[in-house]
Amino acid sequence: MAFAEILLIDIAALATVVLIDLVLAGDNAVVIGMAARRLESRLRLRAIAIGIILAMICRIAFASVAAYLMTIAGLLLVGGILLLWVAWRLWRDMSQTPKDQAPGWTQAGAHVAGTAGFWTAIVQIGVADVSMSLDNVLAVAGAARHNLWIMGFGLMLSITLMGIAASYIAKFLNRYEWLNHAGLIVITTVAIAMIYEGAGDLIAVVQARQ
Repeated sequence: MAFAEILLIDIAALATVVLIDLVLAGDNAVVIGMAARRLESRLRLRAIAIGIILAMICRIAFASVAAYLMTIAGLLLVGGILLLWVAWRLWRDMSQTPKDQAPGWTQAGAHVAGTAGFWTAIVQIGVADVSMSLDNVLAVAGAARHNLWIMGFGLMLSITLMGIAASYIAKFLNRYEWLNHAGLIVITTVAIAMIYEGAGDLIAVVQARQ
């Protein structure tokens, strides 16, 4: 294959990876922002930082075995179910009124999160990070066409975008309550898409073995 053709393929793969990162990193940032939105400022920043570190660890771990993960049928199905659980937990938190949450709520309705609230957010972020890192790595690995440099760039870009976006998203979600419902729709849509794709892969493998 000519050098020009290889270069064009790599450029196309890189552009695809960047597009994937813009979409999936944004989704991951929405999850982190929603989980941390009701924490007080100091704890919110700590939860977001921990979420980004967990996402980075998950992405590096999954990337190291990406070729193997891509052969496991139904893996996205499991990830989608985990993310759907996170969406349900976030919806349950949203549906609780300040009265339900007392005495953790101030008169202004802002949650003064203690240790329990902080660790609840960390669990939600951690589960979402595992699920969405799996989705991100598989998508990037497929688009990178086994080019390790492009794959590595894609993963670092994803983490950077997520780190920049999560803090701003948490502030906006805390300020504009209606955005929480939009964020929940985004998370649920991603979860359903993962479940649909994962179930399709699993069915295809079962039919191929028959």
